[in-house]
Amino acid sequence: MGTANCNGNFYLQPNGVFYLSTDNIAVICKTQVFKNNGKIKYATQSGPMLVYDGRINKVFKAGSGNINIRNGVGILPGNKVIFAMSKSEINFYDFANYFKNPGCKDALYLDGLVSRVYLPEKQWLQTDGNFGIIIGVTTIRYR
Repeated sequence: MGTANCNGNFYLQPNGVFYLSTDNIAVICKTQVFKNNGKIKYATQSGPMLVYDGRINKVFKAGSGNINIRNGVGILPGNKVIFAMSKSEINFYDFANYFKNPGCKDALYLDGLVSRVYLPEKQWLQTDGNFGIIIGVTTIRYR
């Protein structure tokens, strides 16, 4: 679980786990404190944490030249989950700020360069590339 001391974004500390409980409670926590209590519906581990305890990760620097396409997940007040993906290259500090500004106490970086979005209603259709993880948001409509 991403706790080794290695190179690359995934190993920047702290990294974390995003999960939904069987009660549909969204949680982002540091990998080191994650415990599988048997009530986990879906989970993914990634890193680094963008925001934790309401603060931007201290390893990020404002104005950094480390830019890339980035995507992540945060939890807004009221247990609302926000997924975001940059349309252009952005550094970690500015991307973390995107989650912190609307009130995310915790946010987790998911991926970068390989990120894709399929959102027809916004004319954002990226169907090329390979996928390591797919997160889908669906709406069920009853007639």
